[in-house]
Amino acid sequence: MRRPRATLVLQDGTTFEGYAAGHLPESGVSTGEFVFNTALSGYQEVITDPSYAGQIIAFTYPHIGNYGVTVADDEAARPWCRGVVVREMSDRPSNWRSTGSLEALLREFEVPAIVGVDTRRLTRHLRAHGALPGAFGHGDPADVATAARAALGTDGSDFVTLVSTAEPYVLGAGDLHIVAFDYGIKSTMVRELARRFRVTVVPSSTSADEVSELAPDGVFLSNGPGDPAALGEEVRVIRALVGAIPIFGICLGHQLLATALGGTTYKLPFGHHGSNHPVQDLATGRIEITAQNHNYAVVPESLSRAAVSHVNLNDGVIEGIAAAQERCFSVQYHPEAGPGPHDARYLFERFESLLRTNTLESI
Repeated sequence: MRRPRATLVLQDGTTFEGYAAGHLPESGVSTGEFVFNTALSGYQEVITDPSYAGQIIAFTYPHIGNYGVTVADDEAARPWCRGVVVREMSDRPSNWRSTGSLEALLREFEVPAIVGVDTRRLTRHLRAHGALPGAFGHGDPADVATAARAALGTDGSDFVTLVSTAEPYVLGAGDLHIVAFDYGIKSTMVRELARRFRVTVVPSSTSADEVSELAPDGVFLSNGPGDPAALGEEVRVIRALVGAIPIFGICLGHQLLATALGGTTYKLPFGHHGSNHPVQDLATGRIEITAQNHNYAVVPESLSRAAVSHVNLNDGVIEGIAAAQERCFSVQYHPEAGPGPHDARYLFERFESLLRTNTLESI
């Protein structure tokens, strides 16, 4: 397949060459924040994870697209990422589940890509200098460089409003009812909840009073994109619910819950994006291999109303908190995986136990 030449330029001026793939925007240029993901498989789930809104995903695994795509693996109705970077994209997918190629999916949803890039060099650069804004495309290299200098990162950005559902919807039929805030909720997450509960998924803008009117047994705070510090109204809603109803948060939901409990967040140099992060449960000593996708984390010294429950064994980042008196807990990683290991799916049972016993001490 003949592809037009393309250029990738980071905001610090570092330049890579490759070929344009996927959607070819008329402007010839796409911008966003470059991050790398270390998962060996699950590229479709990664690309369709709404938490990547505003970002361009560079895959460290060199061969992407070999088993095609299927709608069953979508984590959202459409991808929200700004673009994809791969070393080699397969144009001949082969798998019994496949219904099409990765490139066809990218074109359908107008996601630009650049292939033939030295992704090892790109990853090493992002590890050394942190996640960086930049640009790529098949346009004039000078235009790509100009766009890279003007590109914005995710700091201070609210992407939740962009990816959240516009209207509430209900799934599941359990005897317990929960309200799930959609800050960019993944389909696998919804399925795990619906297996156990009747779930009302609500827009991120839903007020505390509107939640109370639904009379749920518990509240779930989902994953999502962007900077938690930009979501002041969402934090105020959670703060009004804390103590009044049991709460479970994941990823961005974890950061927002920690903020509602008086904590603060900070941006990691290059974030955690992959399927093999070791996390330790401090209560049991048990180590879980986890799926992760986040750029922000909770400042340890800022926690006063919650205890740290889980830590990342790679760098010590807080991976979970619990506040027994307020009947709430959260984790930074993804127990639902999709893609990734299922070591931590017990946390959904922990939430159910909390709702049935009304206490954190018994779980």
